[in-house]
Amino acid sequence: MPVEFTFDYLRSLLKELCQLPGETEWVEFKQNADIEKIGEYISALANSAALTGKQNAWLVYGVSDKTHQIVGTSFRPSLQKYKQQEIESWLLQKITPKIHFHFYEFTAGNNNELPVVILEIQAASHIPV
Repeated sequence: MPVEFTFDYLRSLLKELCQLPGETEWVEFKQNADIEKIGEYISALANSAALTGKQNAWLVYGVSDKTHQIVGTSFRPSLQKYKQQEIESWLLQKITPKIHFHFYEFTAGNNNELPVVILEIQAASHIPV
């Protein structure tokens, strides 16, 4: 069962991830989403998290991958559709085996004015995703 994080926790997690020296096998930064590639990212990050012994992987939208600065995103997973389906439903149908993932939408930045999305992805457990 997923745990709903508070906005304070999400901002703290975002700060911690942005302080990493670079992207890792289990953390990716993107400014905006390429909807057709989200499933590939979920698969790769879930498998990499398992290989590196992490419980979760993170895909962060609204952060520059080069500087790790919060720049905001226009990606809104709660509003996004792909092939006339809500993005989360579409992904749940396409990803095998089924793993837990969750989109968190919130604002961050100096004045909490920039939209950010953190996609939490459960590590693969017994077989690759």
